[in-house]
Parts: sequence; structure tokens; C-alpha cells
Amino acid sequence: MFDLDRWQEIWITITHNKSRSVLTAFGVFWGMLMLVLMVGAGNALEKGMSSQIEGFATNSCFFASERTTLPYKGFRKGRRWDMTNSDIPVIREKVKELQYISPVLFGGGTDKNVVRGEKNGSYQVKGCYPEYDLIEKSKMLYGRYVNDIDIAEKRKVCVIGERIYEVLFQKGEDPTGKQIRVNGIYFQVIGVARSTSGVSIGGQTAETVVLPFSTMQQAFNQGNVIHFLAATAKEGVPVKVIQDKILEILKQQHQIAPEDKEAVFNMNIEEQFKMFNYLGIGIAALIWIVGLGTIFAGAIGVSNIMLVTVRERTKEIGIRRALGATPRDIIGQILSESIVLTVIAGITGIVVGVGLLRATGIVLSQGDQFFKDPQISFGMAVISLLILLVIGTFAGYIPAQRAMMIKPVEAIGEE
Repeated sequence: MFDLDRWQEIWITITHNKSRSVLTAFGVFWGMLMLVLMVGAGNALEKGMSSQIEGFATNSCFFASERTTLPYKGFRKGRRWDMTNSDIPVIREKVKELQYISPVLFGGGTDKNVVRGEKNGSYQVKGCYPEYDLIEKSKMLYGRYVNDIDIAEKRKVCVIGERIYEVLFQKGEDPTGKQIRVNGIYFQVIGVARSTSGVSIGGQTAETVVLPFSTMQQAFNQGNVIHFLAATAKEGVPVKVIQDKILEILKQQHQIAPEDKEAVFNMNIEEQFKMFNYLGIGIAALIWIVGLGTIFAGAIGVSNIMLVTVRERTKEIGIRRALGATPRDIIGQILSESIVLTVIAGITGIVVGVGLLRATGIVLSQGDQFFKDPQISFGMAVISLLILLVIGTFAGYIPAQRAMMIKPVEAIGEE
């Protein structure tokens, strides 16, 4: 049953020590404010990182040729070598855990190498298989991506990035079927791509011309050379499994010493993303440790002020004991005052923190920022309230025990 007199007494006690209560409660307010702001910032960082890798296959690995560092089978160290078309069928056959694989060629980047009429620009050129769009996913604004028929027939078609479209074409103009000149050779535009990820290989998607791999090899006299190789593992298979098998095959195919670790550049994206995840976990743990430490520091201040209050009210407590107040009543009074003071300060910190996060989120939403929507979850708010209740109880426990031990006769006689 709601005890109005009890709550009036609690409020009078708090307001009676107004300046002291405000200063002490500020520690709890500040601790909760810092916890909310840090958790919100941590969530924003996590969301920003997730948005950067969204659309990019995290179960992927990449390979490129480097100079050998060890002699092998009559070859000297420092030998140059290249991956070739013949490596692809061997890898497909021997690596059963493989999901997608795409060779990649790089080119372009020269001054004004992409031209349409009087408009031009300097952009990267990339040749790949259709599977590459399943590794580094693009959103098609117009048309389609390179397909298997383009590869088989070596069609002179291309997919241009969004930025290239803005430079070469009028806004709203459908570019599909139109001709552009890339490195001196004409290609038909079949699509316009926008990147769905902040991660890209060989240049930003918005500023890259994508050609069918076979077409680029033939049109630019690349022979059967592969500059870069991208592969993904089947679901549930660690990327390390296909990474090791592909490395072994490439070394066997090109007479490279098995123990030569520098001859084949290789990168495991899954391991990189795991490192980011561990970093996120570490940051979250640090945030909670610092935040809770600050709150507990505030709780100690609340406990101290309650001890002072008990000392100042020794006579009052003694009279209540003499009039029949039980130890439970005395403990309940002190704990109630402590919890009320702590919860009011903490909730104020939560409200102010959420307001600041909301304002920050509105500012960040105006552009493409690495921090996204800095907010705390409802679960976090509930947990915070529970923490406040626990801390309020903790802060009032020792003062309550001290009050309970006051003897009525000694208290009444105290001046």
C-alpha cells in the first residue's frame, strides 16, 4: 500500500540537505550520463562498421602473385610469376569447399581514359567474372551486371560506376545500349552500378568500369594472365580451409617452394572481420567498466551523505525507536532515501544522455558518416534502471545498519 507519509518524509529529508544532496547525486548523474553516451557511441561505431562491410562477402579470401623468396627446382629466388587461366579449373576441381571464384584484371587510371563525346574522365578499369558481384555486391541503378554469356562470347560490353554515369550522361538518361570509349576501345554500356559496401578491391565501384574478364584479356592483349584472384568458402566452412588449399595449388602449379610464404600474396577477410568483432567486444567491455566505475564512485558519495544524515538524525531515530519503530522500519527509511536519491539522479542522467545522443544522431544523419544512429536500446535502459536500484540499495545499506544500531536511551540523551 502506498505510504504517503513515508514518501513525504523522504522528500523533506532530501530537500532539507538540498545542496549536499545535489552535489552527491551529481556523481550518480554524471556516471549514468557517461555510461549512456559511451554505450551509444559504441553502438554507433558498431553500426557504422557494419554498414561499411554490408554487401561484401566476409567469407572471402584474395590472392596475387609476388616475387619468390626461395630457390626451387632450378629456379632462383626473386623470380616473377603470374597466375593464369589454367589455375581456375584446377582450383574448382580440387577445392570442394569453394563457393565462388573470380579472376580479376586491373587497368586504366590513365588521364581521361574513359570518353563519351566531349565528356571524359580518368577511371579504373576492372575485368572479372559474374561471380565477382557475389563477393563485392553492387546495386544496379540501370541495366545488369556482366553475365556468363558476355564471358563466353567475349562481348564488348561494360558496367560503369555511378560517378562515371554522372560525368558522361545527363541526369535521368538511360545509358544502356550507349557507346563509350575505354582506353581507346569502344564498349557498349549494359549497366550502372552503385557500391553497397565501404570495402572495395581495386578502386571504388562508383569510379570503376567493369568489363567481362575474357573481353579485357583479349581487347588489351593480356594473354592468359590473372592479376588478382577472389574466392569464397561455402557456408559453414572456415575461409582458412580454402585459403590453404588454394595456396598449395598455386605453388604446385607454378613451381614455388611450399615453404615460401612471400611468393603468393593472400588475405583472409574473415580473419580481418573477426579482429574488428573482437575489437568491438573489447571496446564494449571497457565502456561498461569505466561507466559502472563512475556510477559506483557516485554511489559511495551517496552512502557518505546518508551516513552524515544518520549521524545528524541520531536523536530523531532514537525517539522513533522509543515510540515503537522496528529495526525494519528504520532500515526501510534509510534505504528508501538512498534509493530515491540515486534513482532520481540516474534517471536524469539517462534522459539527458538519450537527448544528447538523439541530437548527435540528427547531425550525423546529414551525411555518410562512419558513426550511425548513436542510440541505446530499450534493454539497455531497463538494465540501467536495475543497476540504479542495486546501487541505491548498496549505498544505503551501511548507513541503514548504522541507524539500526542506535540505542533509544543514548540517542534521546544526545545533544
